Amino acid sequence: MNRKVTFEADGISRTFNRRKIFADITFKLSDHQSLAITGKNGSGKSTLIKICAGVLSVTGGATILSIDEKKVDPTTVFSYIGFVAPYLQLYDEFSGWENMKLVGRLRGIQSPDSAITQLLQRLKLWDRRNDSYKTYSSGMRQRLKYAFALLHEPPVLFLDEPTSNLDQEGSDTVYKIMEEQKKKGILIVATNDEQDLQMCERVISLDVPSPKSEGQ
Repeated sequence: MNRKVTFEADGISRTFNRRKIFADITFKLSDHQSLAITGKNGSGKSTLIKICAGVLSVTGGATILSIDEKKVDPTTVFSYIGFVAPYLQLYDEFSGWENMKLVGRLRGIQSPDSAITQLLQRLKLWDRRNDSYKTYSSGMRQRLKYAFALLHEPPVLFLDEPTSNLDQEGSDTVYKIMEEQKKKGILIVATNDEQDLQMCERVISLDVPSPKSEGQ
């Protein structure tokens, strides 16, 4: 079923310990559009993408996700987004398969086994599906986070440092995922990597005061 999806940041600002991290971040994206957030270390890239993904609250402004021109209740936004970041934590004592089954239940996915199998095979984790997460390398952990984020086929995908901890094969897989996301939904990435930036059609630099993206 095709749905019209839009994501909007309306004058977002964030302060921490009375220090302004950024202010007046404004942009709007629709289906098949992509945005990269860039800036020097400490500029707030991760903070901004966490706010967009609903992980952090804003100091000012708002984020708005709309499906078929109807605003999504903030309490249910997680049902429509996927989020991948190196710092996200999964359950160490659970196997890769058990972690995936858990997220399937949390998201209310009926009979997720087939989708889980396909994702673990694609992300080269199938042979280690029954091993505990704590035995996974940093690259394997990052790939499992992608499986988590993609299981419910989110219309909006947020990626913080998308190729962190990945070898070339893993990075190539991620770039394919990014291309696919742009064809079916919205992609927002926080990165300073030049190849990552080239994947996105629009860029916001947090090094520029009060940035606004073009094409609003």
